[in-house]
Amino acid sequence: MQQINVGICGLGTIGYGSFCLLKNNAQEISRRLGKSLRVSHIATRKLREHQDIGDVKLSTDPMQLAADPDVDILLELIGGTDFARELVMKAISNGKHIVTANKALIAEYGNEIFRAASENKVMVAYEAAVAGGIPIIKILREGLAANQIAWLAGIINGTGNYILSEMQAASRPFAEVLKEAQQLGYAEADPTFDVEGIDAAHKLAILSAIAFGTALHLDKVYTEGISEITPEDIAFANELGYRIKHLGISAKTAHGIELRVHPALVAKQRLIARVDGVMNAVLLHGDAVGSSMYYGAGAGDAPTASAVVADVIDIVRRMGMLEEQVPALAFQTEDADIRILPIEEIISAYYLRISVRDKVGVIAKITEILGENGISIDAMIQKDPDMTGGNHEQIPVIIMTHEIQEAVMNKAIEQIEALDAVTDKLTRIRVADLQD
Repeated sequence: MQQINVGICGLGTIGYGSFCLLKNNAQEISRRLGKSLRVSHIATRKLREHQDIGDVKLSTDPMQLAADPDVDILLELIGGTDFARELVMKAISNGKHIVTANKALIAEYGNEIFRAASENKVMVAYEAAVAGGIPIIKILREGLAANQIAWLAGIINGTGNYILSEMQAASRPFAEVLKEAQQLGYAEADPTFDVEGIDAAHKLAILSAIAFGTALHLDKVYTEGISEITPEDIAFANELGYRIKHLGISAKTAHGIELRVHPALVAKQRLIARVDGVMNAVLLHGDAVGSSMYYGAGAGDAPTASAVVADVIDIVRRMGMLEEQVPALAFQTEDADIRILPIEEIISAYYLRISVRDKVGVIAKITEILGENGISIDAMIQKDPDMTGGNHEQIPVIIMTHEIQEAVMNKAIEQIEALDAVTDKLTRIRVADLQD
């Protein structure tokens, strides 16, 4: 039986989980492949006490694996971007196939990496980089290959979804729930990547490139986090029949591709509105299959390790068929690049929360500004001062608009905020009209 050697760079929780999965299920994996698959070389700074790797060759320098002629498939599980890029490019130049769970690496350097892989006739697999427990990359590249994708929208960061879910469930402030998420291990000590949408932007850039046949455009993803969402916004959205979710959205329009990450109001009856906790979901629409949603754990050691090992198995199955490989992004992207729309050009309905003084005529002035800009009102909530603690200086006015171009809405917001009776910066949340 032919033997395929795997080298693992990085023995953190995902790296060790992948090693254990390959070791413990070696017999079953070999039976399915008709080839023997073994871990031959591991690079890590140091082994933890509980980590038993048996007689596997061990080094502290990942570059040794990139140069080791005995390694057929290299698992890049060290994280980061600069050194990871150098390692992967070195391994590719030495004819090694690559498996990575590194979304930042793929989003930032994927165009370069995939080009090098094509030139060197090796494969790069990265299913674990996006929504680890959901095989969404394989679904887009293969399962839905016959479809033209119209749009996709995803809850693709479990930390942010957990925070919004808890804020919804108990009317708790963002800072309090974030602290709890950190204590539970759902959020990092520095949560910026998760709560400000950077992690989701990396994932969306990858999904959009696969779905629409573009190059990777991380620098063009409009990114907005959830740190400004308040329990009041969640309560008002609920009153209007919506839940607030942090979504990555990409859609193909007549003018180009939308690429945006931001909080959004989603109608309560939509399946994706009911995805709570740390779970992930991707909802998409194909011309043949219609709308479909894919749900599962987006992170975690076991789901991510499962995706990593699945990629290893997939590469082994495809060895010897390199001339007929599906391109890494499912398209020949150099011939299919199209315009990415700036956020000012998108069309959306909007939720507006405006804090005003209790003065005669203020609502009329606000509606006049909206009307002059061609913005029609779908719904409005105006609370009596006695229902807001008797504060006549901070009365919330909630307006839901019909669809309008973002640039027009920006102009109207600037005019509304300039009114003397408006006491604070306006809160604006886009509405995601998703059909499941």
